[in-house]
Amino acid sequence: MTPINVTGVSPVYFVLLGIPGLESVYHLIAVAFFLVYLLSVVGNVSLLLIIRVERSLHHPMYYFLCILMAIDLVLCNSATPKILAILWFNSQEIHFEACLMQMFFLHSFAIMESALLVAMAFDRYIAVCHPLRYNSILTNWLILSTVLLAILRAVALVCPMPFLIKRLPFCTGNVIHHSFCEHMAVVKLACANTTFNNVYSIVVALFIVGLDLVFIVCSYILILRAVFALPTKAARRKALETCASHICAILVLYVPVVLSSVVHRFGQSVPPHIHILLAINYLLLTADD
Repeated sequence: MTPINVTGVSPVYFVLLGIPGLESVYHLIAVAFFLVYLLSVVGNVSLLLIIRVERSLHHPMYYFLCILMAIDLVLCNSATPKILAILWFNSQEIHFEACLMQMFFLHSFAIMESALLVAMAFDRYIAVCHPLRYNSILTNWLILSTVLLAILRAVALVCPMPFLIKRLPFCTGNVIHHSFCEHMAVVKLACANTTFNNVYSIVVALFIVGLDLVFIVCSYILILRAVFALPTKAARRKALETCASHICAILVLYVPVVLSSVVHRFGQSVPPHIHILLAINYLLLTADD
């Protein structure tokens, strides 16, 4: 695919480079990604069906888990098929509108996932610290309200991004040095002042990660205080085991995000394919949590 110069305000399509520097092993990478992707989709769909059929699992914790798996499925399917198409068939073109749509789904559902982890932290706090009031606090109405709030927050924060990009002129080229339409990777192609886009992206990232992590950390401080107040080791171990899956989900989501951010800002000597592989692994691993 030969890059083209774009003189209009918006290009007809972008060219996704894939994983520069690893072209010789694209097929091997594609097979590995496909197997993980297939396992993720089959595993999440199977768990959703099991929870749907098994009435003993119709509890708030499993409702949140179902919603988290549904979000992971959308997040994974927003980019992985295109990534596999690039690796297997060198299908690098993506139309401008499709790129913006992919960007919206990727960022909005990532924000929804973060909100669900906060909701699950609150769920675990109630289960450990106020077990007798668990069902009376975590009602279906509260769960529905929490999910709607998570959706509204994500849409409100991400909606401006595509519109801010549409107003930028792309006159230096249309080649995105990434495997999918990540917001800042697209913004870098603009030949205009992108300060507002950059600041908005940073503010959203800090607001989401910072605020959500504060709530999660506060919940677990209260949980640990309640756990260590229990009289026996068996009771403490049982209480902590109820939080194990949620802690794993938190680590799977936030560790790659923080690591990728640190490498991106301070690892100038790190090869570009490392940045891209970290981003792709985040998409695949969240669907496995």
